[in-house]
Amino acid sequence: MVRRVRLLGAVLVAGLAAAGCAIPTQSRPSTIAPSHVPFNLLGPQSPTTSTTQPPLASLVPVKIFLLGANQQIEGVQRLIPSPAPLSSVIKSLVVGPTNSEAVAGITTAIPSSVQVLSVITVGTTVTVNFNSAFAEITGAATEIAVSQVVSTVAAQNGIGTGVIFEIAGVRTSVPVASGAEVLGPVNVLQFVTVPTTATTATPAAP
Repeated sequence: MVRRVRLLGAVLVAGLAAAGCAIPTQSRPSTIAPSHVPFNLLGPQSPTTSTTQPPLASLVPVKIFLLGANQQIEGVQRLIPSPAPLSSVIKSLVVGPTNSEAVAGITTAIPSSVQVLSVITVGTTVTVNFNSAFAEITGAATEIAVSQVVSTVAAQNGIGTGVIFEIAGVRTSVPVASGAEVLGPVNVLQFVTVPTTATTATPAAP
């Protein structure tokens, strides 16, 4: 069944954009279909294939948000070298799912061509600057990609953190769960879908 991707309120609490170009989006809310450092050793000796990994003690567990097999945003763990700055966490998000996660049906709305140019935190506002590839995300995938970023930031800095999106240094508007397109800052609570109360018709008396 086609369902709008949403973040459950309990998960959010527990687990936890001025004029400019705009990311293409739809004019109204829509459902989301369940579709979708190299180096060389120079010298007289033959190069080896060994690499130096940071010791486990220097790695910090962080949470990033991908699109689960159930078509809902879900948190997965990553290990980031200490002190795990927010820029490194978001760059880890952009890398996407691991091979084992992909086999399990976990995907991402952020294409591999997207790059994080800068991440600046001022108080409770985080400005994330992406390259132009982020603006090429279209349709329902745009909202998913935005929610992935906002949720990842919230997991690190708190659910009250607002996120401003920039494309190559230009502030851009982004879609939220209501279908509106806003310049931000946007926070994770704007991606919570509040269920409506169904009205049950009362049968007429015989």
